[in-house]
Amino acid sequence: MMKLSELRAPAAAGVVKEKTPKAAVGEIKNCWFDGADMIDLHLSCLEDTSLDTLCSIIGSTSLPILALNYNTAWSGEHAGFDEEARVQSLLRAVEAGAAGIDMQGYTYDLPSKAAFCGEDLYSFTKTQPREVVTDQAIIDKQCALIEQVHSMGAEVLMSCHPGVVLTAEQVVDLALFMEKREPDIIKIVSKAETEDDLAESIRAMLLLKKEIRTKVSYHANGRAGSLSRILNPLLGGQIAFCVDRYTAASTMEQLDLRTVRAVVDGVRKLI
Repeated sequence: MMKLSELRAPAAAGVVKEKTPKAAVGEIKNCWFDGADMIDLHLSCLEDTSLDTLCSIIGSTSLPILALNYNTAWSGEHAGFDEEARVQSLLRAVEAGAAGIDMQGYTYDLPSKAAFCGEDLYSFTKTQPREVVTDQAIIDKQCALIEQVHSMGAEVLMSCHPGVVLTAEQVVDLALFMEKREPDIIKIVSKAETEDDLAESIRAMLLLKKEIRTKVSYHANGRAGSLSRILNPLLGGQIAFCVDRYTAASTMEQLDLRTVRAVVDGVRKLI
């Protein structure tokens, strides 16, 4: 199976948020037929994350699957995983054949998901970002998880959703900070409330290409962030996260898969 980090960029990821194995397999097939290069499978939306269930879902496709558990159920409510159970669900997905996992920046330090709890040691910590851990003991534990996933033959995308506006230089510093853990892909989602913020996010993507050796997926959420979801992948981001069929569980800001496929293929012809 193709490694996630070796997919031709930008890879169109079909985001799958379903409650049952049959529904998940159906949506994976929809994504495949509509041009997805990979699948972004939300484990916390599934009512059952046993090994047999995950094997049936992951084994249904030849597309590489990135497994993630953001602890949000299909309904939008908290899914109820503690940190150890959340990590174990990711490891079961790898055992079932997932190509990689999404290890969030707050992993093993749950309070950091909602607020900055670390030391103000870096340019990006001035903004009090969420999902950023500076405690070395937690970082060491995250590194051990990355090594474990690598030993199982899979990759790690390390993600961080700071929830704040960052300058291009702060985004690069954050990526360098994350890169020290040696993930295979880095994902950062900052915030853009104005057109100036959007322009800064585009400048950040161009800087990331020059300064970061690891593959990076970077865009901005917020009122002005939508365009960064397609522009930044076209400028060198590794993954564009897309929805094939919008439902009540979908992140509505995510891109339409068929449109992204057409845009990416069209731009490739032009260049």
